[in-house]
Amino acid sequence: QVQLVESGGGLVQAGGSLRLSCSASGGTFSSYAMGWFRQAPGKEREFVAAISRNGMFIEYADSVKGRFTISRDNAKNTVYLRMNSLKPEDTAVYYCAAAAVSSPRYTSPRRNEYDLWGQGTQVTVSS
Repeated sequence: QVQLVESGGGLVQAGGSLRLSCSASGGTFSSYAMGWFRQAPGKEREFVAAISRNGMFIEYADSVKGRFTISRDNAKNTVYLRMNSLKPEDTAVYYCAAAAVSSPRYTSPRRNEYDLWGQGTQVTVSS
């Protein structure tokens, strides 16, 4: 079973950039569609971005379109989230998640479609 570890979070000023990484171990990374979610204090965990097993199909939440980019490197067992033009409202704990799926084209914004979760990494954007 794949285990997920996020890294790359931190404190950044509004307008700045960060790149989050999620490294997978213990399984066949390319068998999983991957997603990024976030949870701000007092709010539900929400979808940010998702990428298919082969990396060719991607979807984003409307709130991050044009600012965030999800990508994956199956050779390195890693999925990334590049975040540009960060806003204070992007402040949250960011989680990566994996969905064991057969279709190489599958993506999903739904939390319950994901089987595995990382421990999260804090992103704080100051105004």
